[in-house]
Amino acid sequence: MPFSYILVIVGFAYIIIFGGMALLRREGLSLRFALESILITAIVAGLSLLGINIHPVIFLFILYLLTMRVRLLVELGTMLARRGSFAASERVYALALRLWPDQTSRLIAETNHGTSLLQQGKLDEALSMLKNVLAQKSAGFLGRKYEAAAYYNLGVVYLRKNMDGPATEAFNLAIDALPASVYARGAARALEKQRHKDHPEST
Repeated sequence: MPFSYILVIVGFAYIIIFGGMALLRREGLSLRFALESILITAIVAGLSLLGINIHPVIFLFILYLLTMRVRLLVELGTMLARRGSFAASERVYALALRLWPDQTSRLIAETNHGTSLLQQGKLDEALSMLKNVLAQKSAGFLGRKYEAAAYYNLGVVYLRKNMDGPATEAFNLAIDALPASVYARGAARALEKQRHKDHPEST
């Protein structure tokens, strides 16, 4: 079998596997992801026809690095925010959003950025960003994990603004979005604290 055929098979297997994973996460199918993967595969296969062979494992790594660039940067930004390096994390999130993210990657970046703003105490900015993310969930590109995360962090924002009613609603929606998630468990704990605060005699 010609080496270029092997690369094409690897490329299309990558698209099918990662596309299937996106469907399982209920993130919707990304046309940009598919087109980028096909273009990169075509370029590498073309180089193979010219006698420039790239090992399939290295090709797979390159394909992953290029198509997942935004999500990898978001993970880096989140790690920096957890360490308190907020200025660096802001720059990383801004870079991620400039690298032509697809709809899902953009919503993931904005969800994590909104959480970082909450950690910095920028409540109004966090509120605006998280509400904007959730306003787009009907398009079908916001996975349940990030929907739950957005609702949970929105609930925390409302609590810190002493808006107990909207906070309760947001926490309940976080539980509904993904009941077994860490965000749902955090929301349940927050709701329990609210119940004890409102009805101290029941403790």
